[in-house]
Amino acid sequence: MLIAQISDLHICQKGDLAYGVSETNLFAERAIHALMRLNPVPDCVVVTGDLAENGYDEEYAIASELLGRLSCPVYVIPGNHDRREPLRRAFESRGYLPPMGPLNYSISCGELQLIALDSLEEGTGIGVLTDETLDFLSSALSEAKDRATLVMLHHPPFVTGIGHMDVVRLVDGAQRLESIISAHPQVQRVLCGHVHRSIQQIFAGTLCQVAPSVAHQVTLDLRPEAPSCFMLEPPGYLLHILQGGKIVTHTAQVDRAAGPFSFNLPETYTSRAVVHRSSGS
Repeated sequence: MLIAQISDLHICQKGDLAYGVSETNLFAERAIHALMRLNPVPDCVVVTGDLAENGYDEEYAIASELLGRLSCPVYVIPGNHDRREPLRRAFESRGYLPPMGPLNYSISCGELQLIALDSLEEGTGIGVLTDETLDFLSSALSEAKDRATLVMLHHPPFVTGIGHMDVVRLVDGAQRLESIISAHPQVQRVLCGHVHRSIQQIFAGTLCQVAPSVAHQVTLDLRPEAPSCFMLEPPGYLLHILQGGKIVTHTAQVDRAAGPFSFNLPETYTSRAVVHRSSGS
């Protein structure tokens, strides 16, 4: 199975730029086209939050249309920039979001179990997992003990070293989350977004991975006094391959690069290399 993970689209209303700089709508469209070019085609795509910049209905309509271009199932969760009810309205026709309450769900996708957790605390940037959400996780994991499982939430449950983002990490529920996941070895990955960088840490006996943004990236500045800022670095996404009950993850860039070029070098070049090595130079 092939699972593509994109994150932090920050779709704006038409004509707007995120923070007056980032062309997030264009970036999101490029990301969708990159996924459409993949061969083999992903079995599903997961979006780990911040679909919208301001949580407006128009932003979700744009996000829904873009994601609807994909031929495979797409599963979304809210991030701190999202608003729960507009997101629910925009994606309710997909059939997996609950009709009320937190946007938690558990989906069987081929050989994989996907468990989505709602860490949104509306009106703040922080992440919170309520007792209701954590009870849902515990129950869902108990019902899928024999299936490789991905757990996804927007806010990372660990300190990344980027101070201004760590202030708004998962601040409530991380300890119980760790305890629950530690008791369920079928969890192959905990997938997050929010920090706009590719970051990994061992968490609860498994690997917790933060996906880069398909838009702008948070500046990699590990000084304690580092300012809150972002860079227009190349956007990226993650590809998770489930094979033999285990998951291997690749980080990919959205934009096309020159190539591919064959490693089968011309004979004249190979001959020169042999002479170069034999001469000891």
